[in-house]
Amino acid sequence: MPRTGIGHYTFELARSLAILSPKDDFHLISPFAFDASIQEELSRDAPANLRGLRPSQSLLHRRWWAIGLPLYLRQARVSLFHGTNYEIPLWGRQRTIATIHDLSILLHADKHEEHLARRARRRLPLMARKASKIITATQSVKREICEHLRVSPDKIAVTPYAPRRSFRPVPLEETIETRRRLGVEDEFILFVGTIEPRKNLLTLARAFDEIMRRTERRPQLVIAGREGWLMDELYSFIEQAGLRDRMLFTGYVSEDDLRALYSSCSVMVYPSLYEGFGLPPLEAMACGAPVITSNIQTILETVTDAARTVPPTDHGGIARVILELLENEDERTRLSSAGLKRAAEFSWEKTARQTMEVYAEVLGRR
Repeated sequence: MPRTGIGHYTFELARSLAILSPKDDFHLISPFAFDASIQEELSRDAPANLRGLRPSQSLLHRRWWAIGLPLYLRQARVSLFHGTNYEIPLWGRQRTIATIHDLSILLHADKHEEHLARRARRRLPLMARKASKIITATQSVKREICEHLRVSPDKIAVTPYAPRRSFRPVPLEETIETRRRLGVEDEFILFVGTIEPRKNLLTLARAFDEIMRRTERRPQLVIAGREGWLMDELYSFIEQAGLRDRMLFTGYVSEDDLRALYSSCSVMVYPSLYEGFGLPPLEAMACGAPVITSNIQTILETVTDAARTVPPTDHGGIARVILELLENEDERTRLSSAGLKRAAEFSWEKTARQTMEVYAEVLGRR
């Protein structure tokens, strides 16, 4: 499966940690085969002390978290295990760190597949208690973890994420091939992310419909991301409103194509109902895109005043701000400059240094 946010976080962090600490060995461990893109990056662009490992499969390894992983960690004499998506082994002597990106699966369970929400309700509190330390990306999520999982603030470290290294502005003429190949027009509004209820695409579609009905502007709305679940209502609205010919669903796009879209869009809109950090808006800023996003606390913490923020459920407000930016080149230029400056404050090297401090604390090192 192509990588999404957690996969990018895991790889970028592991790579940066390995560069930062060349005397330590770092292993990416998975019970499943790695995606071809990860294997390629590991062989082409990873330091020698970073490897991807898939332990040999057996009957025991089929129960990965309960049996397979703890056995592997004991046999491999691993000093520290970092679960980058909240899961850690519940038995064994290894010190453990769990990254909890957000509590969406608990606080907005209706926006997730039911079996995943049930699993999270059982396991998240256990993982939070068992972990030697918890990492999250924002102070906002840290407060939620303290409140809902009954964790002491001293146990939680905040390490903000960063845009991928490749995200930088691309000259407009260099984006033409990508846009023509994907069917993207010259003036387009961009959304990036998995197509699922939490990303609030139905509200964005309603805002877009208002623009189509009440103005003479005819921008294209481009949705870049793989299809998730529970999207029948969105697709039904698109058909009923007659928006199909002005909307483009590209599916999952490569990093190079995404960089070109970020760099050439008129505006990037990200009206998510809940986030742990808000990485797509920050990556769009790193490419110079003017950004409109939700005024929820976690995203405000990430973008500060470098983006226009709106209530995510106010489709009329979203439509008004989109139109204002489409019609005001000076404001788009101002936001582009502010976004580039804000994105430059984040780097995976900085995230790795902060993460390494957590590792040192857990391992009792100076």
